[in-house]
Amino acid sequence: MKQHIAVSAIGTDRTGIVHDLTRVISECGGNISESRMASLGSEFAMVLLVAGNWHSLAKLETELKKLADGSGLTINLRRTEPRSARTDMLPYSIDAVCLDQTGIVSALAGFCSSRGIDIGEVATRSYPAAHTGAQMFSVQMVVNVPSRLHLAHLREEFMEFCDSLNLDAILEPVKS
Repeated sequence: MKQHIAVSAIGTDRTGIVHDLTRVISECGGNISESRMASLGSEFAMVLLVAGNWHSLAKLETELKKLADGSGLTINLRRTEPRSARTDMLPYSIDAVCLDQTGIVSALAGFCSSRGIDIGEVATRSYPAAHTGAQMFSVQMVVNVPSRLHLAHLREEFMEFCDSLNLDAILEPVKS
């Protein structure tokens, strides 16, 4: 029977960091089901869902502790289950761009939370605007909207919310 473990790891960005972690997973018999990896400043962060049998994951827990001790990686592990299908939710994407300002992600998360909207993924980045060089901020989210919500009303509320924060944003169904 397959079991699952969530792995998060962060360490100083360097060539080979992904190989070091994934090699241990592979050698222990684990299979990476999902992952997100990114450079964040001078650090490199990885989040993975690893599947395997009980023996493979027990060995993986031991070997990743050894890797953390010897490599400068901070590694956290948590046994988990894969997420079951959400038939009561509709997947939507949110894309927003604005002048960089404090609190944008928190405000968007608050909007979602107050309406029972589940956040599945968030990606952000800041960058200089092409012509002016002004610092811009971009947010992409995948959210799960409860099917009980009236979508036209939700879109209207969302646009008013974005206008109040001076966000250029769109809320639309996830394209397959």
